[in-house]
Amino acid sequence: MQDDSRPTPDAVAIWLLAIGQTLGFAALLYIFAALVVTWEQATGWSKAQLALGPTLSILVSATLAPIMGRLVDRGFGAELLAGGVLFGAGALVVLAQVQSVKQFVAVWALIGIAHAACLYEVCFAFLTRRLGAGARAAILRVTLLGGFASTIAFPAGAFLAEALGWRGAVLAFAAALALVAAPANFVAGRRLRRGLRAGHRADPAGQAEADAALRRALRRPAFWTLAAAFALIAGNHVMLVSYFIPLSLDRGASQSMAVLAASCVGVAQVAGRLLLTLGEARMGTARASRVMLGALVAAGIAMWLAGVAPALIFAFAALQGAANGLMSILKPVLTAETLGHAGFGAIAGAMATGSLLGIAAGPFAGALLLETGGALALIGAAFAMALAAAALILSLLVMQRR
Repeated sequence: MQDDSRPTPDAVAIWLLAIGQTLGFAALLYIFAALVVTWEQATGWSKAQLALGPTLSILVSATLAPIMGRLVDRGFGAELLAGGVLFGAGALVVLAQVQSVKQFVAVWALIGIAHAACLYEVCFAFLTRRLGAGARAAILRVTLLGGFASTIAFPAGAFLAEALGWRGAVLAFAAALALVAAPANFVAGRRLRRGLRAGHRADPAGQAEADAALRRALRRPAFWTLAAAFALIAGNHVMLVSYFIPLSLDRGASQSMAVLAASCVGVAQVAGRLLLTLGEARMGTARASRVMLGALVAAGIAMWLAGVAPALIFAFAALQGAANGLMSILKPVLTAETLGHAGFGAIAGAMATGSLLGIAAGPFAGALLLETGGALALIGAAFAMALAAAALILSLLVMQRR
């Protein structure tokens, strides 16, 4: 149950959460894409073997997502955000010590626990619970800065791996989580809780209401339509971004050009969110969704055409990044507008399971496609996923207009 005594939105707290999310995504998600080529060269392990790590991580995160959503509904969002980041830092310290591919994969299960506890789904559910209708503006601020996660991860990963080796690079990411992200999340959580009764948690009646809202949502076809579309979009994005560097090299780009283009994905995410902000009065959810889907489909075309003109990897980065940036804002908004605000934490947690399964499948499926069918097989599969997601969301928008 959402609090009736919500505090006035705290700009400092929101920007602190944005810092925590930016570093959290860089260190717990984009680190794989940033270091995958280095890991392959340094260890001799194949892309498919390496991809089992993030796949396991996201499967663990997907399993835990509904539990984390319920914990947010019970009032533990702030603890999850700060504690999850610290746990993630510890997991990265362990990752830096592994000696075998089995150890490498196993440690990613720990990273998955941290992912479930401290990234966007929990953050957005916490903000929605605390701020109600004011959450959209807060989520926008968080995602504006969070979009730079890949912009930080790719060049930082390349620089740190060259200067310190891959183990040193992983430890540096761990330090950023422990020394910057965790304190930022801790302070933000305390500030956003001001005005609440000491020790306040959701009451049993409120939890029963949230459970009932989730059961109602699960009986609606719209829930499953959104869940499938979100899973396809997430899988498309992770599959392409995880292998952005090898895909770009295959398309004819140089290593430095590929790293630069990969760094532009985050900038494009922020640009997409800014455009949504500036055009909010004229661009409702339906129109923004159509723009996002168009950019996602066009991105696949740009990557395919990059085989003829390698510079088009920058067009891909711009389109893919903008689409993902818009999606990060539209996902909670579409969910709330379609299924309601009651029990939002539990509903968002259940909805996240589909997206996380798409993210989990992305690295491993991408590795298999690259190793069996080459770059065009991966690009084609991602393009088909974008088309399918567009069909699902557009059909839902048409039904809502009736």
